Amino acid sequence: MTADAAPHDQNRQLLPFRESLLAMLGVALVAMLVALDQTIVGTALPRIVTDLKGFDLYAWVATSYMLASVVTIPIFGRLGDLFGRKPLLLAAIVLFTVASLLCGMADSMLYLVIARGVQGIGGGIMIGTVFATVADLFPDPRLRLRWQVFISSAFGAANIIGPALGGFMTQYGNWRLVFFVNVPIGIVSLLFVYRFLPHLRHLRQPGLARLDWLGACALAVTFGAVLLLIEFLSKEGITELTVPLGLVAAIGGLTLWIRERRTANPIMPVDMLIDRKLAALFAMSVLGGFAMFSLLFDVPLLFQGGFGMSPAHSGMLITPLVVGTTVGSTINNRIVTRVKRANITMYAGFGLFTIACLCVIAITSKMPHLVWVMCMGTSGIGLGLVASNLTIFSQQIVARGHLGAATALLQSLRTFGGILGTAMTCSLLSHFYARGVHSSLDSYQAMQWFKSFASPALMIDRTEQAALVSRLVDAGHAGDAIMNSAHSALIESIHAGLALAAAAAITGLCLTWFVPPVRVSHLDLKVRGE
Repeated sequence: MTADAAPHDQNRQLLPFRESLLAMLGVALVAMLVALDQTIVGTALPRIVTDLKGFDLYAWVATSYMLASVVTIPIFGRLGDLFGRKPLLLAAIVLFTVASLLCGMADSMLYLVIARGVQGIGGGIMIGTVFATVADLFPDPRLRLRWQVFISSAFGAANIIGPALGGFMTQYGNWRLVFFVNVPIGIVSLLFVYRFLPHLRHLRQPGLARLDWLGACALAVTFGAVLLLIEFLSKEGITELTVPLGLVAAIGGLTLWIRERRTANPIMPVDMLIDRKLAALFAMSVLGGFAMFSLLFDVPLLFQGGFGMSPAHSGMLITPLVVGTTVGSTINNRIVTRVKRANITMYAGFGLFTIACLCVIAITSKMPHLVWVMCMGTSGIGLGLVASNLTIFSQQIVARGHLGAATALLQSLRTFGGILGTAMTCSLLSHFYARGVHSSLDSYQAMQWFKSFASPALMIDRTEQAALVSRLVDAGHAGDAIMNSAHSALIESIHAGLALAAAAAITGLCLTWFVPPVRVSHLDLKVRGE
């Protein structure tokens, strides 16, 4: 069957195995591109902010990417339903690859944040189309699950490589390599998708082609205002700036809600959000993203800044987190059709992640690294169990013509959760670190040195630390003791953020109760009570 075959035939037939394999290799490479970028940057980020002198924008390196993604995911998820996934994937790969080059060439934090936003547009298009592409190619749920294992393995391989590769490149090369490495992968994935992925379309009604651009603008304004509000509220409190931001966020949110209830083709399907079968799944997606991205961007800073580890060492200890995610997803895909109630895996997932977060808060740098590995691996397994089932449940509950919209909404809400998690934990980090350093310097009667300790980036730069300790000693202060207190302040501030991630996981665990009891059979999804 060729790529130009009739859409109705494509929806009812499976590609021959060889063609399916080649097409899925292209999809897998795109998934690897997204996964690698998610994990490789986090390990290098502490060194990036040190070199570019911009810790105030630490969270924005992640949130600018995710904010751009969260707006583009639903738009292009819907466009994929209308016009097919292939042309969107091709455009996204090109945009993402070019943006990666721009990120690697950044000479300031502001330049990097802007380039990451452009990269996020490409990443959002890929996320909004990749997962729905699998459902397009394999309508049979049982066969789809098998190929999802293939995609999960590719995703997991990139995740496994990401943290260690990011640490190795940063320590022995340059942090710019963590962006340049996307270029060869992008070129290969572009060739595979162009050559082997068929062009499938589900919806052909002309009326559906009118996209909800007003809703998209309201979505961008609302999410952007919320992000800025979190950033400035934690630093300045209620001021002449934060009050208008709060009003913009509220008005934008209300406009978005009213608009999406009235338009025929909403960018964010409100009906899905309030559907009793889907609402809990979407809320859990937000909480899962909140917890996962908090961990991904806070733990590298804990290892490198709080405990003084090298980037390579830090990357090796973070690797079990992403390995565990892959293991959890693979285990779930193999057992989900064999258990009477698939919901039990969600209970297990959020439960494991909560326990792991609490353990990370409790253990210290003096404990054996095997303990760290176990905590990271356990949290990853928990996240893998949750993420895989959220996708499976949502895709099979909705009609086939709305697969892209439902999958995109799930992914965009997960990304929005990541935005909230990264912004809130980084804001907490800055607030508690500044308060801890202020208290420490006051006790040592060295408040005049507060400006030198103001940025947590100091805790990553050992050369600058040694020079500052020397200046403190020359001034008659206990340099080593003050520096150790600053390290402790950083560790405690990161622990506050991780406690917030644990709270998100506990809330997700409670919400699992509201998901209708489901059983995923070989051919369909049965919801009790229907």
